[in-house]
Formats: sequence, C-alpha cells, structure tokens
Amino acid sequence: MNSLFRRLAMITDITTLIATIAAILFYLGAAGYIIRAVRHQETISTAKMAALGLCPIGLHGFSLQQTLFIEGGVQLGLLTSVSLIALVVNLVVLISGLKKPLHELFIVQFPFSALILLITLLSGPSEVVYRDMQSTTIVHILLSVLAYSLLIIATLHVLVLAYQNHQLRHHHLTGVVRLLPPLQTMESLLFELLWVGEILLTLAIATGFLFLDDLFAQQLAHKTVFSIIAWCIYAILLWGRHTRGWRGNTALRWTLGGFCALMLAYFGSKFVLEILL
Repeated sequence: MNSLFRRLAMITDITTLIATIAAILFYLGAAGYIIRAVRHQETISTAKMAALGLCPIGLHGFSLQQTLFIEGGVQLGLLTSVSLIALVVNLVVLISGLKKPLHELFIVQFPFSALILLITLLSGPSEVVYRDMQSTTIVHILLSVLAYSLLIIATLHVLVLAYQNHQLRHHHLTGVVRLLPPLQTMESLLFELLWVGEILLTLAIATGFLFLDDLFAQQLAHKTVFSIIAWCIYAILLWGRHTRGWRGNTALRWTLGGFCALMLAYFGSKFVLEILL
C-alpha cells in the first residue's frame, strides 16, 4: 500500500491527485444515481442533471489539463487522448441533454470515464511527449485528435442507432434497447456529434494549412487529401440533413463513408508503403 502511494506521488502533484480521485468518485456517484432513477422510472430535472454532470466533468477537465500540458511539451499518449475524447463527449452529451433526455447514455459514459482516469492515474506519465513544439502546432495536433475521435465516435453512434432502429422495427423492446433514449433523440445527438466533429475537422485542416510548412509533402499528402475528402463527405451529409431531412440508412451510408476516408487518412501511408510498394 505504501509503495502505491509513493508511486501516485511520483505521478502527479497533490492537487491533481485529489481532483482526479474526486472526479472518479463523482462520476461513479452520478452514474449510480442515474441507474437508480432509470430503474425506478424517476424523472431527473435539467438542473439536477446539469449539477450531476458539471461537477465530475469540471474536475476531469482540471485533472486532464494538468496531465496534458507538462513543462517543455505536451503529453499525448493513448490514455491521455482517450481521456480527452471522453471529456469532450461527456460535455457534448451534457449540453445536448439540456434540451432532450439523454441521461441514460451517462450510465455507460460516466463509469468509462472514471475507469480511464483511474488507469491513467495508476499507469504513470506517458512516454509520448511532444517537446519543443510551437503552440500553433500543438493546437493543430489537439484539434486533429479531437476531430478524428469525435467523428469515429459518431460512427459508433450511428451503428447503435441502426441496431436500435432494427430492433424497434421488429418489435424487440427488451435488453439494451430499453435503456437507450428515444430513436429521434438518438438521431438528433448523432448529428450534433457530426456538427461538432466537422467544425473541429475544419479547424484542424485550416490550422494545418496556416501553421505547417507543407501539408502536401510526400509523408503528409495522403493524410491531407483523405482528410479533405472526409470533410466533404460529412459536409454533404450535414447539408442533406438540413435541407432534405436525410436520416436512417442514408445517414448511415454517408457516416460510414466519412469514417472510411478518415481511416485511409490515418493508415493509408502505411498501407501504400508497406503493402503496395
């Protein structure tokens, strides 16, 4: 036990440690309260939901900021990236939940966020540190990570939406389907995730052109081209939703198309260099 406390002391300062532990406890407490309310079919008011969410999310944000920005660089390993993504998704769902009932989603999201914080705390500092970088380059990297991640989460969301739609059409209203918000609410959240992801992707591409030397250099060309293609696919989908009310299978196909372009942006160079060449 003493060795564990010594390790925790090495990982972070006392303020960050307290904030992280508090965020974990508040996440779990909020999730437990929501589970109880759902089981007893109790209504959670908007004000109460905001209070339940803002406290752990605020503590999570403070803890993450202390972990992310270190002296001389940015610590952006896998766990830190996942923690950042979880924070943004929680914030998007919380803001969306002020207008529509989405608190059931926190039954999964809050314990997952608590788990990521706990693993990050016990794993120690990440070895992936970007040092001696200009602040503009750091902003570009963070925007890219957030944009790609949110759009990938939107893809997972549309798959859940397709499953929910299939189950409802076949009158299978048991199991996981009972815990999900109404279909229209889930669909509305999907497009809010897509809007946020598209805005972040726009900023990531724009900052890349503004602050990086040559986005069409040999090692970056594929990523730039496929990122722009993904941007166009999501833009067409959002335009179709706004002007023609696209939904259902149409939204599924376009979202999956954008996801494929993002995957090619991430992994295309390795495929070309290691397989085709």
